[in-house]
Amino acid sequence: MAYEIKKAAVLGAGVMGSGIAAQLASVGIPCYLLDIVPFDNMLSEKEAARKATDKKVRNKLADSALKMAIKDKQFPFYSKKDAALITTGNFEDDLGVLAECDWVIEVVIERLDIKKELLEKVSKEIGPDAIVTTNTSGISVSAMTDHLSDDFCSRFLGTHFFNPPRWMKLVEIIPHPKTKPEIIEMLATFMTEKLGKGVIYAKDTPNFIANRIGVYGMMGTFKLMEEMDYRIDEVDSILGQPMGRPKTGSFKTADLVGLDTLKHVSETVFDNVTPDQDEQHALFDTKGTLLEKMVEKNWLGNKTKGGFYKKGPKKERLVLDWKTMDFIPQERMKTDSIKAAKKTDDPGKRIKKMVEFDDRAGAFAWKACADGLVYAANRIPEISDSVLQVDRGMKWGFNQALGPFEVWDAIGVKESTERMKSEGMAVPDKVEKMLAAGQESFYVEKEDGRYYYDFAEGTYRLIEEDPRIIDVAEWAKAEKNIVERIGDHYIFDAGDGIALVSFHNEGQMNAIDDDLMNAIEKALDLGEKGDFRAVVLGNNKLNQTPMDKVFCAGANIMMLLMLAQQEQWDMIDFAVKKLQDLNMRMRYGPVPVVTAPAGKALGGGAEITMHGDRIVAAADLFMGLVEMGLGLIPAGGGTKEATRRMTHGAPDGVIEDYLPYAKKALMMLSPPQNISNSGKSAWEIGYLTREDVIVPSHDLQLWIAKQVAVSLGSGYYDPGKPREDIPLAGKDVYAAMQVFAHGMKNAGHVTEYEAKIVGMLAKIVTGGDVVSGTLTSEQALLDQEREVFLSLMGEEKTQERIRVFLMEKRMIRN
Repeated sequence: MAYEIKKAAVLGAGVMGSGIAAQLASVGIPCYLLDIVPFDNMLSEKEAARKATDKKVRNKLADSALKMAIKDKQFPFYSKKDAALITTGNFEDDLGVLAECDWVIEVVIERLDIKKELLEKVSKEIGPDAIVTTNTSGISVSAMTDHLSDDFCSRFLGTHFFNPPRWMKLVEIIPHPKTKPEIIEMLATFMTEKLGKGVIYAKDTPNFIANRIGVYGMMGTFKLMEEMDYRIDEVDSILGQPMGRPKTGSFKTADLVGLDTLKHVSETVFDNVTPDQDEQHALFDTKGTLLEKMVEKNWLGNKTKGGFYKKGPKKERLVLDWKTMDFIPQERMKTDSIKAAKKTDDPGKRIKKMVEFDDRAGAFAWKACADGLVYAANRIPEISDSVLQVDRGMKWGFNQALGPFEVWDAIGVKESTERMKSEGMAVPDKVEKMLAAGQESFYVEKEDGRYYYDFAEGTYRLIEEDPRIIDVAEWAKAEKNIVERIGDHYIFDAGDGIALVSFHNEGQMNAIDDDLMNAIEKALDLGEKGDFRAVVLGNNKLNQTPMDKVFCAGANIMMLLMLAQQEQWDMIDFAVKKLQDLNMRMRYGPVPVVTAPAGKALGGGAEITMHGDRIVAAADLFMGLVEMGLGLIPAGGGTKEATRRMTHGAPDGVIEDYLPYAKKALMMLSPPQNISNSGKSAWEIGYLTREDVIVPSHDLQLWIAKQVAVSLGSGYYDPGKPREDIPLAGKDVYAAMQVFAHGMKNAGHVTEYEAKIVGMLAKIVTGGDVVSGTLTSEQALLDQEREVFLSLMGEEKTQERIRVFLMEKRMIRN
C-alpha cells in the first residue's frame, strides 16, 4: 500500500518532543502532543486534589510544554499560529486518539523499560497501517519491541532527530530487522521533502552514527586537554572554526547540549559495548571524571546558566579552570597556526594548515584530529558500512564543515598515516590495505560524478545524488555550468533555459557592490537577448546551518560611509539609484525573475528579494528592512514596496480608514520587530505574498525555484508597468503617526533620532500633507526614499552608528 502522513502524534512533551510536534505543525501536519499525568509532587496542593477529574491538571505537562514552545526564543515554530494544529493530552486518557494517526513518534525518557511499556500500549491503540517510530538517541531499536508482534515490528523503526529539531538538519533512520522497506523509503522522502531534513541510515548500535563519533570526539578532547595541559578556552579556540567546526568548539557545544545529556549518552556506549567491540571503551566511562564532578554540582551548561562557561557579575564571559574548579576570565588564544587558518575560507585547507603547524595550537589540533580519524575508521562496519553516511552524520548532526573521511582526504591520507605510525599510533588495517592498493583518498571525482571508497569491496562506489539538488558551491569549485564570473559572483546555466545568479562574496556577507549588481544586469541582458527564458537569484550552499547562510546582507555600508565623509553625494545618489533601477528592471523587465533567499536577506538583500516576480523562500529565512538600525531608511525600493503593498488586496474605493494599513507599512520598515525568523513569518510581516513559495528543504530550494522560473517563462509573460495609482494614507494618518512616534520617544522605546527617522518614513508612506486616497507613482516614492536616504547619510548620528557597527560589530542607539 502507499503510506501517507496526514496526522501524527508525539508521545513525550519534553524539549525534543515538543520541538518535533512544532516542526510537524509548521509544515501543516495536525499533531497530538501527549505526556504522562503529572505526579502529585509536580502539582500544587489544589491541583493534586483536582487531578482525578480535571483535564487541565491531567494535561498539565503537555500544555506547559506547548506554551513554552510558543514562547521559546529559538522559534521551534515557523509561526506561532502553527501551534493551533497541536492538540494536547495525556497517556492515561487520550491514547485512543492514536487510531486517527498515520505516524506515532515516541519521545519519552531514555529508559528501555519505560519505552517498552509505552510501546505495548501503543500497539493496542494504533490503526492497522499506522507507522510507529522511536526518537531514542542510542537505545537499541530491536530491544524495545522484542515483546511485540511481527506486524507491529514491520511498521516500527527509529527516527532520531537532533536537537533542536527545527534547526538541526540530521535525522538518523534506524530500521528494525522487520521494518518494511517501503516504510523506510516513504519516511526518508517525508523527512527530506516535507521537513527539510538530511537523512542517513544507521545500524542498531549504541548511539548510532553521529552521537557515537561525536561524543567520542568530546570525551577524547576532555582527556586530551588534561593530558596535554591546555585551558578550556584554548581548546575551543583550536577546535572551532580553524578546524572546520562550529565556533562554539567542544566545550561551548557541551554547554549547549547539556552536560547531563552528554554524560548519559557517553554512558550508553560504555554500558552497551565491550572493550573487544570498541578499543576506546574506557573513554566513555564518566566515573571520577571532570564531567561527573560538574554534573554532581549541577553545572549542566546553558540550562543552569553555568557549565564550562558562565557569565560573571559584570556580564563578562568566564571559563572554568578545570584544575581549581574556579571560574576565571576568558582569553582568546593567538597563535601563528590560528592566524594562518583564518586566511582561507576553504575548510579543508584550514584544517591542513592547523595540523601541520608546529606550535601549541597545531600540536593539539593534530592529536585531536588524528585520534578522531582513527576512531571513525575503526567504527566501520560496526556502526555503518559507508564512509559517506558517517561524514554526512557529522556534518548534519554536529555542523562540521567536513566529515572525518573528508578531513582525512584534506590533510592527505598517505602523508598523515605515515605521521601517525611514526608517532606510534595504530592505523586501522583497512586504511593500510586501501593505501597498499594505490587508493590514496576516500573520495574521487570522475566524469560521471563523485565516488566514495567502500572498505568491504575495496573499490569506489558512485554517490547517488538526488538530481534535484543544486549545489552552487560545487558548481563553482568544479567550474561547472558557468556562463560568466563577475568578481566573486557567478551566472550559471541551470538548464531548461534558466540562468542562475549566485552571490559568492561570503566574507563580505554578499554585500551589494558593483560586481553583484553587474552580475544581475548581465543575466537580465542574456534573458532579453533570448539566451535564457527566466532568471533565478539564489546562492543557497549546502552543508551550511541556517544561521550561516547569507543570501545578501545589504549595501556596502563601508563604501557609503567613506563617500559620505568625502561629501561625494552625487556618487552616493548614483549608487542608490543604480540599485533602484536594477530592482525595477527585475520587476518590470521582459523576462521573469525568481528570487530564492535562504538565511539572511537583510536591508538591500530584502529589497532585491521583494522585486522578483516570485519569491521561493527557504523556511529558515531571516529577512528584514533593517536600515533604521544604522540611522537610515530603505532606499533600494524597500520604502516604496512597503507603501505599494500597504493596501495590496484591498478593493478599490472601499478603504475608509487608512490608519491600520499605514501602521502595518511602518511596522514593515521598523527593526527589530520586522525581522522574520522564518519564511512564514516573512509572509506575515508582508515581505512575501500569497503567490510566493516557502520551501522546508534547503537542498531542494533552488530546484523548486527553477521549476517556478520555468513555469513563468514557458507561457505568455506580461511584466506589467510601474504603478501610477498607489493610494496614500494622507495628512490625518500622518499626524497620528507623528503623535505615535512622539509617544514612543517619551516612553523611552525609541531615541529622539529614531523618532525623527520614523517621522520621515511616515511622511513617505502617508504622503504627508495630502488628502487620503491621493494617488502616487512608484517612481515618485523611489525619488523620495532616495532623497531622505541621502539626507540621513549626511547626519553625524547616522555616521556614528555605521562607524561603531563596522569597527565593533554592534549596534548603538544614539
